Amino acid sequence: MAEASEKTVMQDFPAKPDLAESIRAWLSRLAFERRAAPKTLQAYARDLRQFTQFLVEHLGEPADRAAFAALAPMDVRAFLAARRRSGIESRSLMRQLAALRGFARHLAQEGYGDAAAFFAVRGPRTAKTLPRPIGAEDARATASTATRAGSPREPWILARDAAVLGLLYGAGLRISEALGIRAGDAPVGDRDSILVTGKGGKQRAVPVIVPVRAAIADYRAQCPYVLNDDEPLFVGARGGALSARVVQLAMAELRGALGLPDSATPHALRHSFATHLLAGGGDLRAIQELLGHASLSTTQIYTRIDASRIMESYNAMHPRARRGESG
Repeated sequence: MAEASEKTVMQDFPAKPDLAESIRAWLSRLAFERRAAPKTLQAYARDLRQFTQFLVEHLGEPADRAAFAALAPMDVRAFLAARRRSGIESRSLMRQLAALRGFARHLAQEGYGDAAAFFAVRGPRTAKTLPRPIGAEDARATASTATRAGSPREPWILARDAAVLGLLYGAGLRISEALGIRAGDAPVGDRDSILVTGKGGKQRAVPVIVPVRAAIADYRAQCPYVLNDDEPLFVGARGGALSARVVQLAMAELRGALGLPDSATPHALRHSFATHLLAGGGDLRAIQELLGHASLSTTQIYTRIDASRIMESYNAMHPRARRGESG
């Protein structure tokens, strides 16, 4: 992971040497001081490369620090408009604007102009889409080896997949968080919680319910490989660290077995965890902490999911709603 980050930081950009060096310094800061995820780092590097390439055409030559610092809001809007014409969606444009603002702020802190032009530009509106949770019964079934009975896969692999998916639904983990668990930290025996590392390297303690702990114990008992304490808890067929892609393929097989839509992804299990907790009367702040959300506003999306579910049930079940009667 460190090697991938270093490769991203050291790449070239279509700008004059001083500006290119500032971009690399900012990416390095994100990678090694703020511990940005490799994919985030790659996306930001791509955003800066696209912007500096745009400036080559927009200004007639590669930009240096002074030219970048002298940009006006109209220049930033011109870039966003060009990206929009090329078919880029609003959500991606928002991320690109966030990357440009972050870099402009970095330059300002280094004494090169200010970031006002980038913050003066209003980002494009994005449609707020709600996650699509899986029903409680189906969500539980994804974490059961019985659901894939008859599969040609080895029993220990089925047990492993059930344990991983159980952590996504039963503890609300992201795939990366579940796969980042070390064998020595597994929630088995008397250990009823686990310390996970989420986005930005932030750690949080998450309780693990008995059925999930039992699934993990079952997987460990069947796993044919020695699981050393300082190595990953979940391993692949050849004994190496398990990849997220394998978990996604297991979920695809389960979608077929349960008749679930394509939206029933591993990440949907995490959404289901939050939605079902909220529907059961869970406290929003507590759910925020369990999910590892930095902001309560991120967690509040589940209040809209729950309200939407209630209205769907009302419209489906209420006699007057079924007959289309009004007030």
